[in-house]
Amino acid sequence: MPQHIVAGSASAARAGTDAPPPGAARGSRARLLLAALRPYRGWVALVMAMMLVETLMSLAGPWPLKVVLDSVLGTHKAPAWIESLKWIAIDGGKLEVAAAAAIAVLVIQLINSAATYVDNYYTTSISQWVAHDFRMRVYEHLHRLSLGYYDTHQSGSILSTLTADIKVIQGFASSGVLSIVVDMLTIVGMLGLMFWLNWDFALIAVAVTPFLLLYVSRFNRAVKNATRDVRKRQSDIVSVVEQGLEEIRTTKAYGREDLEQQRLADASRASVQAALRARVAKSMLGPAVALTAAACTAYVLWRGANLVIAGAMTIGGLTVFLTYLSKFFKPVQDLAKMSSTIAQTLISVERIQAILDTDDILPQRANARDPGRLRGEITFEHLAFAYDPKAPVLRDVHTTIAAGQKVGIVGPTGGGKSTIVSMVPRFYDPAGGRVLIDGTDVRDFELAALRGNVGFVLQETMLFHGTILDNIGYGRPGATEAEVTEAARLANAHEFIERMPDGYNTLVGERGSTLSGGQRQRIGIARAILRNAPILILDEPTAALDTESEKLVMDALVTLMKGRTVLTIAHRLSTIRDADVILVLKDGVVAERGTHDELVALGGTYADLYRTQVGATPA
Repeated sequence: MPQHIVAGSASAARAGTDAPPPGAARGSRARLLLAALRPYRGWVALVMAMMLVETLMSLAGPWPLKVVLDSVLGTHKAPAWIESLKWIAIDGGKLEVAAAAAIAVLVIQLINSAATYVDNYYTTSISQWVAHDFRMRVYEHLHRLSLGYYDTHQSGSILSTLTADIKVIQGFASSGVLSIVVDMLTIVGMLGLMFWLNWDFALIAVAVTPFLLLYVSRFNRAVKNATRDVRKRQSDIVSVVEQGLEEIRTTKAYGREDLEQQRLADASRASVQAALRARVAKSMLGPAVALTAAACTAYVLWRGANLVIAGAMTIGGLTVFLTYLSKFFKPVQDLAKMSSTIAQTLISVERIQAILDTDDILPQRANARDPGRLRGEITFEHLAFAYDPKAPVLRDVHTTIAAGQKVGIVGPTGGGKSTIVSMVPRFYDPAGGRVLIDGTDVRDFELAALRGNVGFVLQETMLFHGTILDNIGYGRPGATEAEVTEAARLANAHEFIERMPDGYNTLVGERGSTLSGGQRQRIGIARAILRNAPILILDEPTAALDTESEKLVMDALVTLMKGRTVLTIAHRLSTIRDADVILVLKDGVVAERGTHDELVALGGTYADLYRTQVGATPA
């Protein structure tokens, strides 16, 4: 892909490809996530409170069983909190304690269930809105980037970020964060209770945990690196599918379905292989944690049994400790199992951050102004531009176009015809020189106001999925149906629109595939007529049309061009014979300028092009 020369292009390319330094990456990811949660800090506080309640209820869970084992089946006195629940009159003190323990189980579960409901309800709300905010923020930023960004980035990768990456973050926010926070709170709470129950047993868990976490961290890095590669391969899959579906007609016309299927198979196979490279780390994490937990539990069970026999520990106390020990290692095991999810989330945040950090945005000056309706005088003042520094497209273009003038632009392929007209609405900024409209540098205008003064009819009119009314009205938001209909009449489109099943409310297929090329072009002309801009850019508007469609489109263009400054890019010279002036671009400069007859008489590049097309030497 070509690389354009505009402010920030180099950094933009780096932002989309190179990974930032590890410390900077972690900091930027954390800031991005915290900024996303800030609007919902009230909900976050409520969720955290409910998580704390869930943790407390999880810690309280084994204690009713301890009471039954020690005070009902054993000989120990029931604790005070159980005595306060003995409100059910049952004969026999031990049965009253058992009933109170049963009530405690229900109360604990009731509180835990209520907290879990509130927690899940608001966690889901937060995750949905955070995903929405990310989606809109990224999409808005993409619309602010210059066209140069899209010259160097695959649309499939961008689509993958807008969909799959944001979905990963949403899933992690709705379930992963909840699990991690609850597990961490549970670990802290259980450590305290385990030390209170039996400090030497607790030291075993504390001593093993750092080594276990180090082991998990080591393999987590391997999983993360593999996940980054997987996300890139998945983006390649989206790009292959997107291109294949966009060009489905070409594929069928040439019978190359097998080639497109092979391309997808190659991309998919690369994605599978990237995912399988992480399988060793993923497969070893869970068993390693489980084996460590089993070893600790076995030792505590053996040692605890000896203490119970010796009367140094109650059966209930040993049961509670074993319960806590199993729960203590479960969060670590869960974190190990979630390493892949965490890695995917971090990579997704990185990819979103890469887009948001891209500074390939055409700057708007602080004192930029709304020019109102421009007259349309255009001056290219020593213009220079290059997509690749080694191959400049424009070197020194210097010419003036009067307001209301009809200008044809011709030249060899790759001579910069499309590039030079792209400078007028500031799709790109020049590397050197200036573009002036009515004597003012276009960079002094508000960008939206400048582009509101420019209309377009391109070689292939892009239509959106929607009604014909919506597609024509796209040229001017807020236009009435009567204005849309009048624009269609002037564009010679009204008759064929009226013949369609639902008239102006007929739905057109994606990219306008249900309409002919001539019909699409006339809708595009109606859109430009409705826009009513003083400057009009025509980029080969009849190049792909048959003779009948071309005549209808040309008649509509005559109506559209009245009273406007028109820049027409043409390969078919017959479309610009009547232009007021023709510019011949060659080797990055205006090599020739004049009317059709003057340039033919000059016998230069234009005359050669004309001779090639008409098949004879001009008089």
